[in-house]
Amino acid sequence: MRTKFVKTSNVLALEAAMTALKRRGASEACLVVVDGVAGLGKTTSLSRFAIKNQAIYLRAKKEWKPAWMMNELLQEMRQQPPHSFEKKYQLALKTLVQRQASTIHSGNTFALIIDEADHISSNARIMETIRDLSDMIEMPVILVGMGKIRNNLVRFPQIASRISQYVNFHPATFEDVRMFFDELCEVPVADDLVGFVHKITGGMNREIKEAMAIIERFGRRNAPAEGGLTMADMSGQLLVNDRATGQPINVPVTV
Repeated sequence: MRTKFVKTSNVLALEAAMTALKRRGASEACLVVVDGVAGLGKTTSLSRFAIKNQAIYLRAKKEWKPAWMMNELLQEMRQQPPHSFEKKYQLALKTLVQRQASTIHSGNTFALIIDEADHISSNARIMETIRDLSDMIEMPVILVGMGKIRNNLVRFPQIASRISQYVNFHPATFEDVRMFFDELCEVPVADDLVGFVHKITGGMNREIKEAMAIIERFGRRNAPAEGGLTMADMSGQLLVNDRATGQPINVPVTV
């Protein structure tokens, strides 16, 4: 399987949101919420964004407190955290300003990305600390979660009002799955088999890639026809385990 980043419809929606963020009217409206169930490619997409834009990427912890979060932020920026919270905050702010200026100078979009943000979106102290950092230097903060962030932040109007963009990651479309196979799979695959993978995986990226790996191995052992591997070619072959039940899903047997 090729190692390549595929720009699915979810990725394009994220890119559109970040472009819109640059054009926002209110300078303090710097928050972006990215939501969607596990397995849709959120972490992969945001990790790539972080690398490309020299952004800061953190993973929230269930027991995070403001000081713990600040320590991880400073360590990610290769700074030794001071003892007092006030000094942690001041050092983080100073370093973020420097990182932001350097990134903007290179033409990229600087941001603080916090994955697994469902853990902290109902914690007033942490969310206010994040808001303070964002407001002070007009720094974009991307909160990544699995569907709870938006509802949780309704409790904090001063924070919710700063959300400039919402991005919901949805299951892959047939066109997305077709793109995955075209760009990643090293054997040609026909539309009927792609459609079957789309159906049985529910459009979940992880399962799509698992099925693709099996299809690719089969195709290397059994050279496909010009139009690519079909469902008939893989009749009876295991493709993936059902996410909900764990039961194996095979290609229907062709008589």
